Amino acid sequence: MTDRPHFDLHLVSDSSGETVTNIARACLVQYPDVAVTEHFWWLVRTPGQLSRVIAGVKAAPGLVIYTLLDHAMRNTLEQSCRELRIPAVSALDPVMQALSRVFKQQATTEIGKQHVMDEGYFSRIDAMHFALQHDDGQSMDTLVGADIVLVGVSRTSKTPTCMYLANRGYKVGNIPLVPGQTVPDYVLAAAKPLFVGLTREPKSLSDIRQSRLRLMNDDRGESYADVDLVREEIAESRRLFSRMSWPVIDVTRRSIEETAATIIQLFNQRQYGPAKPTESAP
Repeated sequence: MTDRPHFDLHLVSDSSGETVTNIARACLVQYPDVAVTEHFWWLVRTPGQLSRVIAGVKAAPGLVIYTLLDHAMRNTLEQSCRELRIPAVSALDPVMQALSRVFKQQATTEIGKQHVMDEGYFSRIDAMHFALQHDDGQSMDTLVGADIVLVGVSRTSKTPTCMYLANRGYKVGNIPLVPGQTVPDYVLAAAKPLFVGLTREPKSLSDIRQSRLRLMNDDRGESYADVDLVREEIAESRRLFSRMSWPVIDVTRRSIEETAATIIQLFNQRQYGPAKPTESAP
């Protein structure tokens, strides 16, 4: 078996680097047979910092993808890359140019403006606090004020999905379904939240729980991961979801991001009228 071809990739940003990293990685996953070493250059805002970037590119030549708003910095980077015969691509230029044509005005060049601590920022912080306070069935009395409530048996990705949604500004809580325990009727009757049931294929869930037990040296017993008992847990949870007419998402082969995207779609649909109960395919 031959080694995969290797390339260096330089990601340059005058801010946190989140945008250029997300763009690059969304593209890189389409090239599974290529090995890439990523070089991260964040908060590049002075000529001295840019000189270090250029030296790094020269030492490990490879494609440069950048998000720099300062024209002088951009020109210096682009000129240096031309001299080194290394391609350099602006990640935002095509979109910014299209917006400028549509809006008939030029964009500002204020660095890090997407991270400004405005009302939206503090709203997301409040949502994060809400998710932490209402994780794993905590604070049931105030859970009824949530935008979204996720319900499911143990290890169906409730908490990470909640945190992802909270980072998008949604007030989210989650309720674990535990054998022998019931969800309070006043929570089930709450009108404000969108309730979403999360489920997983029983064998997959059993394997995850077994790994969890080994990792945590947990002595709760074999029943927690027994595939037949897990199958019954899943069946019982589905009966609850059906009785309550909640939409259901099977997370077996879904990433957290994909699950969250589906939930956001359901939430948005709900704003324009009651959404029909659906089972989202894995």
